[in-house]
Amino acid sequence: MANSPQAKKRARQNERRLAVNKARRSRIRTTLRTVEEAIASGDKEAATAALRAAQPELMRGVTKGVYHKNTAARKMSRLSSRVKSLA
Repeated sequence: MANSPQAKKRARQNERRLAVNKARRSRIRTTLRTVEEAIASGDKEAATAALRAAQPELMRGVTKGVYHKNTAARKMSRLSSRVKSLA
């Protein structure tokens, strides 16, 4: 348990940051799921639009420290190649 005032403040800040990061991660996962569903349905236009919407969300997660840069790049690369392969 935090005893010093500084440790108590850090605990409060950590709780707030956890909530913010959790919401951001959830929003990113949702956008990625919409891309996956569009790919599964085989609709190239919908998949392309969903991918365009997911890219800035994912990159925002990188700048905010939710995801590592290479993780986001890997996810984007794999998704874009799957969207590109749709007929």
